[in-house]
Amino acid sequence: MPWPTPPAITTVVPMPLQVRAVLRAPWSTQAWQATVHLAVGVPLGLVSTAGVVGLAGLTIACASLLGPAVMGWLVPPLQPLATARPWTWVLVIPLFTALLWWTVPCTKAQGHRFTRALYEVLPNPPQRRRLLGLAAQASTWRQLTYHLLAGPLGTVEFALVAALWLVGPPMAVQPLYIWWLPSHGSVVEVLLTTVLGLAAFHLAPWMAMWCAELDIALATRLLGPTRQQQMEEMSARMQSLFDSRSDVIEAADAERRRIERDLHDGAQQRLVSLAMNLGVARLDLDGVPDHVRKSIVDAHEEAKTAIADLRSLVRGLHPAVLDERGLDAALSGISARSSVPVTLNVNLPHRPSRTTEAVAYFLVSEALTNAAKHAQASRVDIRVSHRKNIVVVVVTDDGRGGARSEGSTGLRGLMQRVGSIDGSLRIDSPVGGPTTLTAELPCAL
Repeated sequence: MPWPTPPAITTVVPMPLQVRAVLRAPWSTQAWQATVHLAVGVPLGLVSTAGVVGLAGLTIACASLLGPAVMGWLVPPLQPLATARPWTWVLVIPLFTALLWWTVPCTKAQGHRFTRALYEVLPNPPQRRRLLGLAAQASTWRQLTYHLLAGPLGTVEFALVAALWLVGPPMAVQPLYIWWLPSHGSVVEVLLTTVLGLAAFHLAPWMAMWCAELDIALATRLLGPTRQQQMEEMSARMQSLFDSRSDVIEAADAERRRIERDLHDGAQQRLVSLAMNLGVARLDLDGVPDHVRKSIVDAHEEAKTAIADLRSLVRGLHPAVLDERGLDAALSGISARSSVPVTLNVNLPHRPSRTTEAVAYFLVSEALTNAAKHAQASRVDIRVSHRKNIVVVVVTDDGRGGARSEGSTGLRGLMQRVGSIDGSLRIDSPVGGPTTLTAELPCAL
């Protein structure tokens, strides 16, 4: 939940709104949530601070007794100084372990306090389970610092806020009862204390919210992860996102290949068989009425058209030659079928990944379609090369130009497909031509 802050000096706010905000502040939900947060923080902070001080003091005391014994054992002339008792050897490590582990429940309790009272979720750093891991972790010592300060700081904050809440209202309404008291000050003194009471009553919510903001900032700084841990976590999330996106793209390509195989081996074969049977029937139509003959001929032609459409659909999903023989052979196939003369030059030392091959193939296919349908080109030049783990695809046509991704669904789709593998697509198409599409597709060969 966002916390309101007092208007800055440079902020221009209408005076009625400022007055209304000040008058409503004592009854605002945020003010009372902040007050409850500070009130709960006093006992919790005192307990955590007492635990840190007590365990740290005992650990230091036992270590100070253990020091002369260690020196006497290392340096024989100092053996008379070895006055430590045997129990000091046994207590140092457990006390130090308890001191480090004391931060875990205290941090969880503080996190619940921020969540329940202020609806603020503190990002907790990852905790290690072993003693050496806790001691070597910087977040452990930052948490110890916070819990050491939580008691005195929280007490001072709540004392200020509680004083304003408790003193302000009685002073603000004292004109209602002070005249019935045995003794009271002058009228000027009563009016002055009343004004001070009103000021304290309206300052209390702002003080509570300021103290809560200070507590949030301190807790985020000391209880949350360090900047390095945040960067590591962000890097891990980005890597996970990249891996999941790559898996989705590969799954989509695999699904397209499966659909292509099913159509090729199932529906297409049945249509071919149907067309062959209709063709045989068409050759033996002696003595058949004209309307029956026409129906068989039309059915045969429709079957051949359906086969051609299905083959075009299969090639659009995922051409089988792309998996079997690679990008060079697949581009050669669509170049040969193009209605516009094509010059093709593919120079790749090795086959790139299937995903990169599919993106490059569909990029060239869409570019050839646009050149034939919209650009009115008479020549298309296609060059595919490799540079520093990047496959570069350049398609140039001599058409009329003026291609823009804003007005073309096909070009927007190409940019999205190229961007799905963190590639880049640049379109250079001045009016009058030529049009050049340059795609850089990342791929480790």
